[in-house]
Amino acid sequence: MDIASKELVTSGWILILAYSVVVLLFVFRGARKTKDINDYAVGNIMFSPVAVGLSLAASMTSAATFIINPGFIAYYGLSAFLSYGIFLPIAAIISLIILTKKFRSHGTSVKALTMAQWMGTRYRSNYYSLFFAFLSLLLITFIVLICVGLTKVLSKTLNVDELTILIGIVVFIFGYMMFGGANSMVYTNTVQAIIMLVVAFILLGSGYEHFNGGINSFLNKLSSIDPKLVQTTNDNSFLFRDYFEIIIAQMIVGVAVVCQPHIITKSLLLKKDSDVNRYLITASIVQMIFFLVVFTGLYARIIFPDLMINGASLKLDGVISAYVVKKFPVFVGLIVVMGLISAGISTLEGLIQSISTTITTDIIKPLFGKFLPEDESKKSSALILVNKISIALIGVIAIYLSYDQLVNPKLSVGIFAQNGVYAYFSAAFVPILFGMFFKNFSRLAVMTASVVAIIVHFSFFYGQIKVPFSVATGENPGVASAMAIISAVIVALIINLIKGKKSNE
Repeated sequence: MDIASKELVTSGWILILAYSVVVLLFVFRGARKTKDINDYAVGNIMFSPVAVGLSLAASMTSAATFIINPGFIAYYGLSAFLSYGIFLPIAAIISLIILTKKFRSHGTSVKALTMAQWMGTRYRSNYYSLFFAFLSLLLITFIVLICVGLTKVLSKTLNVDELTILIGIVVFIFGYMMFGGANSMVYTNTVQAIIMLVVAFILLGSGYEHFNGGINSFLNKLSSIDPKLVQTTNDNSFLFRDYFEIIIAQMIVGVAVVCQPHIITKSLLLKKDSDVNRYLITASIVQMIFFLVVFTGLYARIIFPDLMINGASLKLDGVISAYVVKKFPVFVGLIVVMGLISAGISTLEGLIQSISTTITTDIIKPLFGKFLPEDESKKSSALILVNKISIALIGVIAIYLSYDQLVNPKLSVGIFAQNGVYAYFSAAFVPILFGMFFKNFSRLAVMTASVVAIIVHFSFFYGQIKVPFSVATGENPGVASAMAIISAVIVALIINLIKGKKSNE
């Protein structure tokens, strides 16, 4: 279904080509300074804390925030906005500030390149490091979300079929990420964050006319479409039925969401501890603005009251793309499309970099290191080659899974991604939290807690288990994650208490 005008399509192609050239220039600049896998992982350039903060904001608020989540708000209204636009962001930003300094102090002292390495060195266990390295493969689900989001935006802007766009996106982005790594990523993420900031204000201001009669007028428009759109809970959705789902579960998820490698390891790019505060202030302010972009979903629902466009049903993942094409004139539409693309690519780069580095240094090297050359220079070159092969394999998997989500989503690719990503950080939360704040916390306790978190999360999700004190079920990945985290914390504290008592007897 073609909805973009010929002017938008032509201008869109010019924009995409220009954007690609600029990105490749940054990649070439970064690649010249990337000599080994360490440089690829954390860089060897002195970056400004403001630039790294912008890079983090761009990585943390991705295509989910700019492209996918506004669709949930369009479908389910105020309850979804409170969940995704208020409670999760507040918890995530507070958690980021608290956890970053502690993580950095240990990460820099042991020269950790990845989350798996941090786990292994903190708890002195190569097996635990390997466990988290394999667990990080769950983050490929987030790569799928971004690929789907970018495909939706570009296919509607350029009037090209989704599979062709998907393959083009993966080949281009995964291709250049084989070379630049962290050195080029901070450059590109900073530029992307600035574009995203401009677009965030454009999107948030795009529905100003709906407020001509005040806030009540705006709410009345939504209420006339569906009264449940202005209620603080919405039983039409399995995500926003009560306050446990909207507030408690989302705030637990928000606290733990920071425990993703492309987020918490970003502070390791800073070369001086004195830069941390400026980095966090920049990231926190910009992120909050980005998180609020989901409010645009309410504007979209007013334009598409019956969630139809040109006689066809409007899928949740395509709401914001359709809104941009329909709402804005060509020039402004192009700027917004650029921001949506930037939102996706910024996080996609971080995920490709962190997952491929983990595969190379934490899976291939420890398991197959004996097959690598003994000469350090040759070994370094071999690891860089392995990293490139890893990226190519992830790209192939991403195309396969993304196409399936484009054709057969369960409501939204967001649910698919949340299931994988939430499982990962549910398992990571206890070891990171207790590893930072307790010197001698039991290794058995945190390892057991991670395993319990994985079992509880997937049991709740696939079994759609009901929470005893709520109407919520594990069908909501946020609920499954919240229950997994609560269970993991309780198990860790009990085991640590028992071990502590035995050691004192």
